[in-house]
Amino acid sequence: MLRIFRILKLGRYMHESQVLISALKKSMYKIIVFFGVVLTLVLFLGTLMYLVEGERNGFTSIPQSIYWAIVTITTVGYGDIAPATVLGKFISSVAMLIGYSIIAVPTGIITVEISDAVKSSQQQKQLTCPSCDYREPDKEARFCKKCGTKLE
Repeated sequence: MLRIFRILKLGRYMHESQVLISALKKSMYKIIVFFGVVLTLVLFLGTLMYLVEGERNGFTSIPQSIYWAIVTITTVGYGDIAPATVLGKFISSVAMLIGYSIIAVPTGIITVEISDAVKSSQQQKQLTCPSCDYREPDKEARFCKKCGTKLE
């Protein structure tokens, strides 16, 4: 594994991977709660579709209906099971719209955490002037741009 990193010169990306791992760790509880809500929603929609559509329309069991709900919410839509009643089509339309909105939530959670991780890593790289407490963004600066004091 280390040879592959060396041959492909992937070592330069280690800092970025640490930022990504840190963001995922910080957002883990939010994602678990979100996944629990999605799981509950899938169970509810699957059971509701089984009750509305019934066995005559292809929803032969609650697990089969839960499978339909997962396929519908994830926007895959195989088409092997489809609602036939008006109420079933309305419920499936709601499930599809929920599926599109579900895509955005974890993306936003992780993006915020990545942004925070990048900001904190940039603040660690900045030098602070001992005289005026100015944060110098240039990590190679020798003197403070504000007061001229030598930076250590």
